[in-house]
Amino acid sequence: MSETVAVAGSGTIATGIAVTAARTGSVILLARSEESVARAQKAIDKQAGKLGVDVAGVTVTTDVEAVRDASYVIEAVSEDHATKAEVFAKLEAVLSPGAILATTTSSLSIEKLAEASGIHERFVGLHVFNPVTKMELIELIFPAAASEDTKERSRALAVAWEKTAVEIPDVPGFVVNKLLFPFLFSAVELKEQTGLSAKDVDTCMQLGAGQPMGPFALLDFVGLDVSKAIGETIGAPIPAEVDRLIAEGKLGRKSGEGFLDWSR
Repeated sequence: MSETVAVAGSGTIATGIAVTAARTGSVILLARSEESVARAQKAIDKQAGKLGVDVAGVTVTTDVEAVRDASYVIEAVSEDHATKAEVFAKLEAVLSPGAILATTTSSLSIEKLAEASGIHERFVGLHVFNPVTKMELIELIFPAAASEDTKERSRALAVAWEKTAVEIPDVPGFVVNKLLFPFLFSAVELKEQTGLSAKDVDTCMQLGAGQPMGPFALLDFVGLDVSKAIGETIGAPIPAEVDRLIAEGKLGRKSGEGFLDWSR
């Protein structure tokens, strides 16, 4: 079946999902404020312009009632259980019968989030990767009570978006982040131990290991605050320099500076 997708959130992941989903049908993006609406619309238009995607079917709104028309609702807010649970409560009040509720969490327990949602059988972890329009993987994580309909429709959505879905057990960090963030944090520790610059470490890993983006650029791209939250969830020690930069408001690309300077 063709899904009518709604996305709750207005950040990079939310707008990336909106552009991706626009290729296959209408999309509702639920933002928190009029300021967020304007920012999200600008981001959607910018991404769509680069990719040649028609986003005329994307509606950006602050009206939660618009979600009633959606068959597949995707939460894409900050990586915090309480924040997500608050959004679920608002969405559950307007979800149509049979609508699936998905979360884009990158590390939190799907079972616990499903419990917070109140609809275990129609809940799924839909972990997409940034930039959503380009990255091919979706990690699918189903709670124990997920129905076959939820599973089949989530798999079908990935296919419609031309993504590869891999079904993952509900373990902290799933597969990618469980393996990735200890590596990223080890790069920070190496920098501290050797005095190497972040740029030099990135160059080594790009040219020597064939990585499209070095570990410091990737940490900045994800956001140091988000990286710390993921690290805490999977039990990876957080390097002191990550904590220091966060305290200074240097969160990475989104703030203009992190380990690298993104202001130019």
